[in-house]
Amino acid sequence: MPNLSMFGEVPEGFKSGFIAVVGRPNVGKSTLVNSLVGTKVAIISEKPQTTRNRITCVVTDDEYQALFIDTPGIHKPQHQLGEYMNRTALGTVEQVDVVLFMVDGAFLAGRGDQFIAERLAPASTPVVVAVNKVDQVAPDDLDRILQSYRDLGPWDVVVPISALEKQGLGDLLATLVEMLPEGPKYYPDDAITDQPEQFIVAELVREKILHLTREEVPHSVAVIIEEFDDTREGQPIYIGATVYVERNSQKGILIGAGGSMLKEIGQRARGDIQALLGAKVYLDLWVKVEKDWRKRLGAMARFGYRASDE
Repeated sequence: MPNLSMFGEVPEGFKSGFIAVVGRPNVGKSTLVNSLVGTKVAIISEKPQTTRNRITCVVTDDEYQALFIDTPGIHKPQHQLGEYMNRTALGTVEQVDVVLFMVDGAFLAGRGDQFIAERLAPASTPVVVAVNKVDQVAPDDLDRILQSYRDLGPWDVVVPISALEKQGLGDLLATLVEMLPEGPKYYPDDAITDQPEQFIVAELVREKILHLTREEVPHSVAVIIEEFDDTREGQPIYIGATVYVERNSQKGILIGAGGSMLKEIGQRARGDIQALLGAKVYLDLWVKVEKDWRKRLGAMARFGYRASDE
């Protein structure tokens, strides 16, 4: 007999639960989550520490609902924001049903992986290791690389995958679902994330800044949606966003000669935002300076990085 759930009936034996995706920066956590969900929810960049907040992404099937929590990359922090990101990632471990420890299979296990492994090993939560980027590994080297990650701790399963090429994702998902408890549907069938549209829109703007800027600019950026008006019938959705940086020199770089850089950021972001919202968008961007905001807890809280999220 079906069981009642918050979002309708589920069959007997239906599984649901939370899976924390943790690992070093740039190992492909957000790429994996987007591949499993089937659309862009978490932003992606080659620059480390792209993800700053926990983002829950929802994968629903007839027999399960898996809730993947994409966490910031664990790294050596240089400021209050870095400390916040590490606490956000590691603080998730005991709050979920399964931990997915993601590593870069293009290399042997290193000190950063060992640092995370030492913090995961004592946890009571089961840990699955996803060895990503195996499409970049010569077949003769794969066994040696996989063994280096097996040796890091008492892991339940080690699964080779390529998140970008979507290799091994079926096996990984089946392994994770098998570990989930029976439970209800936490979200409706068409849900893909727990984050509001405005959060995703701000992240898409920040992603384009990460792609287009270099050196000191990318990690000094915070994006705040000031206005989101979808009430004008027959008109594009109006979105006004402010991009905050820490220094006047960074503001000049983001605006560019004659506003060229800001225009390029807006054009690239608008395409992804329109795909997300399924509607035309008019995007206004401004740039302001908030000096050294990553070192100030009050400024961090205003930009959405609150102590209560730790």
